[in-house]
Amino acid sequence: MKTEQLIRANATIIDVRTPMEFSAGHVAGSVNIPLNELQLRVEKIKEMQQPFVLCCASGARSAQATGYLKSQGIACENGGSWLDVNYLKSIV
Repeated sequence: MKTEQLIRANATIIDVRTPMEFSAGHVAGSVNIPLNELQLRVEKIKEMQQPFVLCCASGARSAQATGYLKSQGIACENGGSWLDVNYLKSIV
């Protein structure tokens, strides 16, 4: 499913940037789980509403996070930059 379709379906948005980056601006309603904490929090993530759209600053960290979460059986897609996800959320 495409990112836009997932956002339209109210997918949970996970921002994998650092807390400092997240506090400087983020998608409204998104959850901040930094990339370096992902493995420690995977069980909590499994309890959250799936599917997920992951984002970061450029799409590189969210691509890593997407690969890892998919390997754990979690339904998710890489949304790329949080600014792109924010834009998509504003038009759906």
